[in-house]
Formats: sequence, C-alpha cells, structure tokens
Amino acid sequence: MIRAIHYAIVAILASEALYCGFQVMVALRPEGQVGPLFMAAATIPHELLVARRLYAIEGWIAAVGLALYLAATEIGPRLAAERRRDG
Repeated sequence: MIRAIHYAIVAILASEALYCGFQVMVALRPEGQVGPLFMAAATIPHELLVARRLYAIEGWIAAVGLALYLAATEIGPRLAAERRRDG
C-alpha cells in the first residue's frame, strides 16, 4: 500500500510538470510563434503572457517538489545505506 502511494505521488508530480510544459510550449503559444518567445513577449496580449507565466511557475513548483520528494524517499536512504555498508 505504501509503495502504491509512493508511485502515485511520483506520477502526479511528474504529470503535472509535463502538463505545465505542454501548456506553456504548445497550448498557450501566440499565433505564428514556435519555441521561446524572446522579443515576441513584448507583442503578445498581457493575459496570455500572465497565463503562460503562471503555468511555468506551477511547472517549476511541481518539478522541484518531485526532485525533493525523490531525494527524501529514494536517493537519501540509498546513499545513507551505502555509507553504513562501506563505513
């Protein structure tokens, strides 16, 4: 049961980060624009720019949350076990 909750948390955080990336790079892009905005950011509507930024912030929060969660539950315990075994 604990493993299922662990995998669900990882799946939710990873899918949230990917979804936000899709929203920023594909769904909320201005007409005729491909990839990063660069100087086109000054010409797009303010509402679109704010929506893209909010999705980008949400994506970063999900990615950092996933990294911290994996560090606390997977990487940290493995490194600690390795140190105890070697030392």
